[in-house]
Amino acid sequence: MSFFNRLTNGWTIAQNSFKVLKANRQLMLFPILSGVSLTLIMASFLLSALGMAGWDFNNLDISHDNKALQYGIIFLYYIINYFVVVFFNMALIHCTTLYFRGEEVTVAKGIAFSRSRIGTIFAWAMFAGSVGAILKIIQENVGTLGKILTGLVGIVWAVATFFVVPVIAYENLGPIEALKRSTQLMKEKWGERLGAGFSFGLVQLVGFIGVAIVAALVAVGIHPMAGIAIGVLGLLLLATVVSAARTIFVSQVYHSVTGDPVEQYNEQFISQLFIPKK
Repeated sequence: MSFFNRLTNGWTIAQNSFKVLKANRQLMLFPILSGVSLTLIMASFLLSALGMAGWDFNNLDISHDNKALQYGIIFLYYIINYFVVVFFNMALIHCTTLYFRGEEVTVAKGIAFSRSRIGTIFAWAMFAGSVGAILKIIQENVGTLGKILTGLVGIVWAVATFFVVPVIAYENLGPIEALKRSTQLMKEKWGERLGAGFSFGLVQLVGFIGVAIVAALVAVGIHPMAGIAIGVLGLLLLATVVSAARTIFVSQVYHSVTGDPVEQYNEQFISQLFIPKK
C-alpha cells in the first residue's frame, strides 16, 4: 500500500470516528469524566501542598529543599494521572468494541470492563507513570539541549504507546510486552496515524475558528463575560469531541488489524482498507 493511500485511509478512518461518535453520543462522557477526575486530582495535590505549607502561599514550595519528597510527589502524580486516563480510555474503547459487534452500548458497561482490568491498568500506570516522571525529573535538571532531547524522547514515547490501551485491554500482556506490541502496530499503521492526525488537526482548527467567531459575536452583541463563557464552553466541547474521536480511531485500527468481527462496519471497506503487509 502506497504512502498516499495510507494517508487517505487514515483520513477516512478519522472521519468515520466522528460518525461512530455521532451514533453513540454517550461516549463523550468518558473524556469528560477523565477531565473532571484529573482536575480533582490536581486540586487535591494543591490543597495537600497548601496544608503542609500552613496555608501560606509564600511557603508553598515545601519540597524545594527535599528532593526525595519532590520526586516522590512527581512519581505519584504521574502514576495517578496515567491510571485515570487509561481507565476511562479503556472504557471508551470497550464501548466502541460493543458497537462494532452490534451489541448494546452503555457507559456502565465500559466502566465495568475497565474495573475488570484494574490490575492491568495499575501495572501499566506504574510503568508509564515512572517513565513520565523520570523524563520530567531529567528535564528539570538539565540544560536547554537536554530539555530538547528529553522532549524528543517524550514524543517517541507517545507514538510508541499509541495502541497500548486496546493491547492491555484485550491481549493480557504485561507493560513491556504491551509496549512492544503497540510499537509493532504503529510501525504497520504509521501512515494511517499521520493521515488521521491531519484530519483531527483540521477539525480542531475549524472548530476553534468557529468557537472564536461565535464567542466574539456574543461578546460584542450581548456581554464580554457571556462571550468568554461561550468561548470556554465551546473549546471544552471541542476538546471532548476530538478526544473521544481519537480514542475511537485507535479502536477502529486495532480491531481491523487484529481481524476482530465488526458487524457495524462495511466488510468490503475493511478488506480494502487494511491490506496485509508483505
